[in-house]
Amino acid sequence: MRATLMPWLILAALTGTAAAQDDAFPNRLGGGVPSPSITAPSFPPAPAEAEAVLSVSALPAGIGTPLKTGLAWRVYDDRGDGTRPNIVARSTEAEPSFKLAPGPYVVTVTYGFASALKRVTMAGQPLSDTLRVSAGALRLSGAVGDVRIAPAQLSFSVFVPVGTNSEGRLVRSGVKAGDLLRLPEGTYHVVSTYGESNAIQRADLKVENGKITDATLNHRAATVTLKLVAAPGAEAFAGTAFSVLTPGGDTIREAIGAFPQVTLAEGDYVLIARHDGQVFTREFKVESGMDRDIEVVAKPS
Repeated sequence: MRATLMPWLILAALTGTAAAQDDAFPNRLGGGVPSPSITAPSFPPAPAEAEAVLSVSALPAGIGTPLKTGLAWRVYDDRGDGTRPNIVARSTEAEPSFKLAPGPYVVTVTYGFASALKRVTMAGQPLSDTLRVSAGALRLSGAVGDVRIAPAQLSFSVFVPVGTNSEGRLVRSGVKAGDLLRLPEGTYHVVSTYGESNAIQRADLKVENGKITDATLNHRAATVTLKLVAAPGAEAFAGTAFSVLTPGGDTIREAIGAFPQVTLAEGDYVLIARHDGQVFTREFKVESGMDRDIEVVAKPS
């Protein structure tokens, strides 16, 4: 039994030793083969999402020619989760083009106080769209009779009526004569102030889509030059303080100087002049369109 088993055991031991040596030193005896490394297959990188051009234009609601000036465009990413979107592009061109990646967007255009909004989805292909803006424009001026008032002497305030209040909501103040005020379609209340006193006129004006409403507000007023003199036609005293009052005693305007000018609505007034501690008064009347000097004679008390 021992003679039969020994050669096998010796052979097994020798074989195991050689195998161990081959595993430990695969290149030493030339009998071992290293295990092949496994490498993941390589693929070309995925192409980036293709950007495409969005071209937009604006039209007045209804029938009208494209709006060409006064436009402000913005493009927002449309997240759809209620969070505030980011502006991704903007332009003031009449018909801008935006290069955008695929996805949903919100496009807005502002035309003065009017605006429009539209949602678009880019899918890697060029897209054209038109936004319709419900807007027109208002251009204001003033006159006394047939004579135009210089723009520098006029100021307008524009309101949206709310209920029975014609001046319910202020749209804009300090509008100058000749300015083009772009507004949504609707009816507006306009207050025109001539000069810096009480020469005021009001009117309700309608703005229509795609049209410019030109309106002239007619004032019944005049500009008077205030003077304190020693005698009619004499030189005015410098440094005189003037107060213009209504017959009921309400102060309309105050001014200081030798001959300040005041624009007043048609009507009756009382003029008070103060100089060197003395007070002088005079009643006078303003007639529309009749600019003139109002002299207070400094009679000794």
